[in-house]
Order: sequence, then C-alpha cells, then structure tokens
Amino acid sequence: MIDPSLKDDFKSAETKMTHAIDALESHFKTLRTGRASASLVDKVVVEMYGTSSPLNSVAAVSTPDARNIVITPWDKNALSAIEKGIMLADIGIHPQNDGKVVRLTIPPLTEERRKELVKKAHAMAEDARVAIRNVRKHTKEHFEKLKKDKKVLTEDQLRDANDELQKLTDKWIKAVDEHMKKKEKEIMEV
Repeated sequence: MIDPSLKDDFKSAETKMTHAIDALESHFKTLRTGRASASLVDKVVVEMYGTSSPLNSVAAVSTPDARNIVITPWDKNALSAIEKGIMLADIGIHPQNDGKVVRLTIPPLTEERRKELVKKAHAMAEDARVAIRNVRKHTKEHFEKLKKDKKVLTEDQLRDANDELQKLTDKWIKAVDEHMKKKEKEIMEV
C-alpha cells in the first residue's frame, strides 16, 4: 500500500511522463511519411515586416490530396517570405510558387529514405523513454530524501513506493513502444 502523503508525488510524476508522450507525438508529426500532412509545416517560421510568425498565422495550409500541401497566404506579398521560411525549415521539400499559392509536392519515399525515417523515429522514441526514466529517477531521489531527512517513510513504505513508481514507468515506456510501432508501420507503408 502506498503512503497517502505520496499521492501528489505520483500525480506529478505521471503528469511529467504524459508530457514526454505528448512531446513524442509532436515530434512524430514532423516526420515526413510520404503522405501530405499540414503538421509537416507546423515548425515553419516566416519573416515578414521585421517579425517572425508561425506559418499558420500568415497563411492557410491545406492538403487537397495525399501528395500535396497548398499554402495560401492572407497577403500575396508574403509568398516569397513563405518560400524562404520553408527552405530555412529544411523539411526536405522544395516549395513551388505560382504567384497565388505555394505548393509542396510530397515525393514518394524510397526504401532507403523510409529506413532513415524509422531510425529517426527510434531516436525520438528513445528520447521519450529517457525522459520518462529521468522522471522516475528524480521521483525516486525525492522518496529517498523524504525517508532520510524527514523520517516520513519507513523502509517498507519506500520499497512499496518505488515498486509502484516502477509500474508507472513501465506503463509509460510501453506507451512509447506502442507509438513507435504505429509510426514505424505508417512510415514503412507503401
């Protein structure tokens, strides 16, 4: 049985582990999988009128089909700035400006590029696992400190808390693995 005084500590640890999963999902969205997705240009920043703005604040982004992203600026003078922002974001796609919109045509992925993207996804997943393990480490250190400094926890309570913390960690590591399998399947799909 977990000591009731540790409830907030567990809630905090779980929240931090959830943030690691959220960050992983966000990073996965930036991987190009051969299908057009508006999230591919989420990180594009456009320099206009002396300020930096996210692309979605200066233009509408749409995906009319599986291979194209169409960016329609609110101000036609922004076309070249949008093009430059896409090039600087280095998303691996060359923008095409027709004077009205900027088009990004997603080329089909080669087998080699798919394998590269899977490696990148594995690295992102490993970063998420490390973040989760760091949360476990810091929470465990906090429990040790509580036992040592304040004599709040007994040896048995500390062991129970650490066992429960490990179960929580295992749950979130498993979630990372599930996200990774899903992303790998999506990338390797032809």
